[in-house]
Amino acid sequence: MREQYEDIESEGYQVVAVAPSKATFITQFLDAFGPYPFKIVGDPNREAFNGIGAITPSKTMLMAKVMVGVVFRKFKDLIPKDKQQASFVKKSMTTQDVFIQGGTFIFNENGKLLWKHLDESPEKHATIEQILKVIKS
Repeated sequence: MREQYEDIESEGYQVVAVAPSKATFITQFLDAFGPYPFKIVGDPNREAFNGIGAITPSKTMLMAKVMVGVVFRKFKDLIPKDKQQASFVKKSMTTQDVFIQGGTFIFNENGKLLWKHLDESPEKHATIEQILKVIKS
């Protein structure tokens, strides 16, 4: 989204990311991985995540996917090389809900839901192509 933000904004849309974390943790994320051209807001009690019907796959299934990805080198940068980023990722894995999945929602200017995609697993996010197709139609 960060790389395509201008394309989305030029179509009259805004991007707001919601993370299942407190503001202090989001600030740490931005310090390590930022900046982002859009807001990232916290939902530490998972109210928005629960409200959208977010999926939390079994930890066993997700860990198995990670192990397969590591063995077959699909996750080259599971732990980033940058020390600050690596530290943040390791902290996230032990203190945050890294299993809950999110989604992508597109609303019109009146708040009417135009399109949604609930992520079933980490590799099944909405693609930028899907998003651009919806907002350009």
